[in-house]
Amino acid sequence: MSNKLFQGMMYQMRDAVDREIGILDEKGVVIACSRVEKMGAEHKNIADDIAYAGDTMASGEYTYRPIGSRARIEYIVFVEGTDDVAKSISALLAVSVTNLKSLYDEKYDRTNFIKNIILDNILPGDIYIKSKELRFDSEVNRVVMLIRFLNNSEVIPYDIIQNMFPDKNHDYVISVSESDIVLVKEVRGNADAKALQQIAKNIVDTVQSEFYLRVVIGIGSTVNSVKELAHSYKDAQVALEVGKVFDTENTVVNYENLGIGRLIYQLPTTLCEKFLQEVFKRGSLESLDRETLQTIHAFFDNNLNVSETSRKLFVHRNTLVYRLEKIKKLTGLDLREFDHAITFKVALMVKKYLISKPSIY
Repeated sequence: MSNKLFQGMMYQMRDAVDREIGILDEKGVVIACSRVEKMGAEHKNIADDIAYAGDTMASGEYTYRPIGSRARIEYIVFVEGTDDVAKSISALLAVSVTNLKSLYDEKYDRTNFIKNIILDNILPGDIYIKSKELRFDSEVNRVVMLIRFLNNSEVIPYDIIQNMFPDKNHDYVISVSESDIVLVKEVRGNADAKALQQIAKNIVDTVQSEFYLRVVIGIGSTVNSVKELAHSYKDAQVALEVGKVFDTENTVVNYENLGIGRLIYQLPTTLCEKFLQEVFKRGSLESLDRETLQTIHAFFDNNLNVSETSRKLFVHRNTLVYRLEKIKKLTGLDLREFDHAITFKVALMVKKYLISKPSIY
C-alpha cells in the first residue's frame, strides 16, 4: 500500500489533533507523520516491544498502538503524549488507518482481486476490466495449490506460506479459512506435473521439519487465463477430497493424476450401490478375508503378473493360482482376465468410496 495515502491522512488530521501523530511500518520506521521532518526516523525497539505487549503501549514521549495480528503486525500508529487522551486518539487513528487499508485492498490489491476470483465473488465480465486497472497479466500460466493444515500451532499458517513465497508479483498467498491456505503459483517455462509435485512436496517437508505441522496439498489444473483460476481452485478442492478416499498415504494429490477415482467421486452413491450389487453376488465381496484382499492388491500392483506377484508375496506360484481360483469361485471374476480385473479394481474403489460416506451407505 502506498505511504502517500497515509501521509495524506496525516495532513487531513493534523489540524484537528493538536499533537504529533504518525504511522510506523513493521520495523518501527516513520512512514507518515503530521510533522514531515520526522519522516524516515526510527522508533528503536518499538516493533519488538509492542509485539510482546500485544496492545496499546506508552513508551518515552509517545503512545503506540499496533495494527494487524499479534503474530504479524503490519503498522503501528503513534500519538504524542502518554495520557488517556493520547490513548483515545491512538484508538481512533488505528480505526482510520485500518479502514483506509481495507478500502485500498478492496479496490487495488491484487491478492484480494485473486481471492474474489477463486471464491466466485466477481462477475466474469469484470475480471478483465479489473486486471487492466491493477496492471495484472491475465494471460499467464498459473496453478492453484490448496494447502490444508491438519493440526494447530502458535504460528499462523498464512505467515508460513507467505514467507516461503515472498514474490508478490508472481505468486499469491491467500487465506480462505483458519486451516486452508491457497497458493496461486505462476507456472514458468515448461513446468510439468512432476515439477509442480516437487514444489508441493518441498512445502510439506518444510512445514513438517521446521514447524512440526502436518499438511496435505491438493494441486488444481494448470490454467492460462486469470478467469479460469476459480476452476483450478475447485479442482484442487476435489483433489483433496478424492485423495482423502483413494490416496490416503500421499500428502500431495494432483487433480490431473486422480484417474478413475475422480470419476467415481462424481457419481451418485445410489448408482455406486447398484453397480456393486450387479457385479458381485450378495455377500461375495464381504466373504474375502484379509489375506485374499492383500493378494488382490498385490496382483494389481504387479500388473496382473502371476510370477512377479508370487515373488513379491513370497509364495509359490501354484499357491497364488489357487488363491485366484478361489476368488473366481467366490465372486465370479477371474482376475487373470483383463476385463474382469478392471471390473474388480473399480468395484473395490467404489466400495471404498461408499465406506467413506457412512451416513449414506
